[in-house]
Amino acid sequence: MFNTRFYYPVFAILFLDFGLSLEQFALLNVAWAISIVLLEVPSGAMADIIGRRNLLVTSAAIMVVEISLLCFAPRGNITLLFAIFLANRILSGSAEACASGADEAIAYDTLKKLDRSDEWPKVLEIQMRFGAMVQMVAMILGALVYDPVLMQKAADFIGLQIQLNQGITMRFPLYMTLAMALGTLAVSLRMLESDSIEANRRIAGTKAGKPVKEAFKLTLKAGRWILQTPFVLMIILAGMFFDHWIRIIITLTSEYYRLIHLPEASFGLISAIVSSFGLFIPKIARKMGQTHTQLFNINIMCVLCIAGLAGMLMMIPFYGLIPAILLFCVIYINNYLQSYYLNPLTASEQRATVLSFKGLSFNLAYGVMGLLYAGLLAYLRKRTSHVLPGLSGHELEDIVFIKSLIGFPCYFIFALAGLFWFGWIKLKRNKEYKKIQG
Repeated sequence: MFNTRFYYPVFAILFLDFGLSLEQFALLNVAWAISIVLLEVPSGAMADIIGRRNLLVTSAAIMVVEISLLCFAPRGNITLLFAIFLANRILSGSAEACASGADEAIAYDTLKKLDRSDEWPKVLEIQMRFGAMVQMVAMILGALVYDPVLMQKAADFIGLQIQLNQGITMRFPLYMTLAMALGTLAVSLRMLESDSIEANRRIAGTKAGKPVKEAFKLTLKAGRWILQTPFVLMIILAGMFFDHWIRIIITLTSEYYRLIHLPEASFGLISAIVSSFGLFIPKIARKMGQTHTQLFNINIMCVLCIAGLAGMLMMIPFYGLIPAILLFCVIYINNYLQSYYLNPLTASEQRATVLSFKGLSFNLAYGVMGLLYAGLLAYLRKRTSHVLPGLSGHELEDIVFIKSLIGFPCYFIFALAGLFWFGWIKLKRNKEYKKIQG
């Protein structure tokens, strides 16, 4: 429920329709990533100390506030609007940080308590499938209610005497997400904490300030463990490599779809189709994890990335959707394999913290990439305006966006070389290296 955001299929164009620029959109996402980076690990440690349920309740409450800001944000004053969106992004990142690690940890520990931890891969697969079905519905509905023409026809059909325009319907996905946020809060309040974490909470609460002190101690302990365990370190770094730059592209897909001549009303259907991959990709990813080495799986994901990037650069009308879908597939596989590899390797008492370190690395890289991309957009805008001074508005935005895509394959090659070099250095004398080599 937390990840069910009805505005996702129109994410980029929603910000632009409010009046923000592409650079502002990129910078807002950097602010989102920074807030996660600052809170990710401390919140994970607090989850291990005071309870995962408490952090999940906090996350849901923050979600209610951050979505409310967008629902009632005024238009016209760009400075005020940017400030409101900035507050939304910071709160959204805070909510993400509180939920990250705590959700998987409470689920895995419940299975472990029941002596069923070996069923985690299957449970993870089922959870991703169920999430995919919910996302399918949310993506379709979100894009449909965003379309003012369709909504006007629906209003006329049921006899409502109302005139709808983009300024009104653009908030409909936000209202629906607010309702989902309230539902998330209600569900999290009904969750139960595992016995071991309850014991930690009681112990930590015996002295004033103890939870905070214990949180920092656990954070440092988990960080040292990751750095001293090369196999775990490389699993996290490999996941980070695939995650951060693909997520930048994903946030811009609505702009990409528009440039390959896909109608806005189809964005929801496309997002639903992508979400439907969650019904079968987890099963494929589970077999990949069970039957192939980590290096083999990384190579497969690299091939998909290369094909996806090459296809997107061609900007093929309509069929350009296919290479974008390949990158979505990589994200699904990456998310599954990260949980598949990390949870069994991590002790229960620091599981949420370690998973938060994973989230920290992912979002730190995402934030840095966002800054680099915003800088690239600013450079390309200035250069394009100098070469073609007659361009402005959407025409200029479109050309700048198209030119900016070439930066992604260049970055991919550079970062991949760095990942393999660092992995060779860290693992060549490690006993886990054989697992990577196969």
